[in-house]
Amino acid sequence: MIDSPKLTARQQQILDLVQTTIERTGSPPTRAEIAAELGFRSPNAAEEHLQALARKGVIELVGGTSRGIRLQSSTLRALNEARGKQFSLPLPSLAQLTLPLVGRVAAGNPILAQENIEQSYVLEASLFPRRPDYLLKVKGMSMRDAGIMDGDLLAVLKTAEARNGQIVVARLDDEVTVKRLHRTKQTIELLPENPDFEPIVIAPGQVEFAIEGIAVGLVRQNMLF
Repeated sequence: MIDSPKLTARQQQILDLVQTTIERTGSPPTRAEIAAELGFRSPNAAEEHLQALARKGVIELVGGTSRGIRLQSSTLRALNEARGKQFSLPLPSLAQLTLPLVGRVAAGNPILAQENIEQSYVLEASLFPRRPDYLLKVKGMSMRDAGIMDGDLLAVLKTAEARNGQIVVARLDDEVTVKRLHRTKQTIELLPENPDFEPIVIAPGQVEFAIEGIAVGLVRQNMLF
């Protein structure tokens, strides 16, 4: 077993902030948000600490995105084991999840209908802060700046409820999309994380709208087996 790399108090503070932000909103914080939260004078200071964490192998930095911070799978396991999640499982077999992969969603069908399932993957439960129900194959780059790229597999908790700011899987009539949720008194807004894409604004009665789930993690190909 390889020992976890030793982090400075400030590095641990940043790592904790990244983890809690992902749990709360479904995506990591920006450098500016880290700087504001921890009292740095500029986002550059946050960037220096993130680069140090990347060199120590606890995170991965994705270039060209403001939220391009990904926790390495070994980091997620260590964080969750420290919280006692792994040890609370009565049987080792329960530490693994079999998750269906939803590809193209057929019009008019529930998202977990058999015809939408491409295959299933077995993943460690400790990779996720909350237990997901399925994986959704991401199409397009509208959530690029949240670190969610075309072809990534989004881990989704099935629910019809979500808070403002969370990344959701939403159904608009027969189309399914991944966006950040923002509700106002008059409308529902589905916000992209890429300036090349326009927000989707939904007025009452305009389309049939439903939340299919919230993002609770992101799976990369090297985490699959």
